[in-house]
Amino acid sequence: MPFRVSPTFRDALAAASRPLAGIWVCSGSPLVAEICAGSGMDWTLIDMEHSPNGLESVLAQLQAVAAYPITPVVRVPIGDVSTIKQVLDLGAQNILVPMVSTVADAEQAVSAVRYPPRGTRGVGSALARSARWNRVDGYLEDADAHVSLFVQIETSAGVDAAAGIAAVDGVDGVFVGPSDLAASMGRLGQQTHPDVRAAVLRTFEAVRSAGKPVGVNAFDPDIADAYLAAGASFVLVGADVSLLARGSEALAARFIPDDPAPTRSSY
Repeated sequence: MPFRVSPTFRDALAAASRPLAGIWVCSGSPLVAEICAGSGMDWTLIDMEHSPNGLESVLAQLQAVAAYPITPVVRVPIGDVSTIKQVLDLGAQNILVPMVSTVADAEQAVSAVRYPPRGTRGVGSALARSARWNRVDGYLEDADAHVSLFVQIETSAGVDAAAGIAAVDGVDGVFVGPSDLAASMGRLGQQTHPDVRAAVLRTFEAVRSAGKPVGVNAFDPDIADAYLAAGASFVLVGADVSLLARGSEALAARFIPDDPAPTRSSY
């Protein structure tokens, strides 16, 4: 019985009539991932770089969101060939590689997601969820159509090399990370600083000039609107853990008085 796999994030962006809004899933929880998947957002980022995620939890989250009309993207912790191979074999179709600062970094990422002779991805489709254990007809021959690759620019060097990075064949789009970019510019914790925002916009221009979609992380709605107006094709506008943290703090502020915490009676 032949199986089909979902359209990629590359396909979703190409078909979209508006920018795509996404939510970051950092909790490592399949249940939370499923809640986010049913939210109505366009895409979700399952993060392995700054979150408590390993192969098993990523697999569980991919399975949890598969029933919903949302496109999952997995950010690997590093552009390592072995890690990318394993995440692809789990069935992740959309990969985001962080800290891409040179054309060589981008070329290495492209090689990692492609089978030989065009790349270095190990062949294990008969054993892997990616091809549904060889139930997807022609998976090996059509593998490039089933996988999209996005790279993350988040350093000053990456901004300078953005046009060349975006032009690499096999890079389907560029995602800008203002937090690490701010740090690389000596503006740690100041991702909305005018200099950082200007660097983000320079990256936008370079990537769009190369004919590729560009996205950005922007939890501040006003900043997100500004980046959308500047041509962002996709944005991350929130994260599960941040929503829970701020929401629970708001409840505490509403219902907990400002006087010192009550002491507990001892018996």
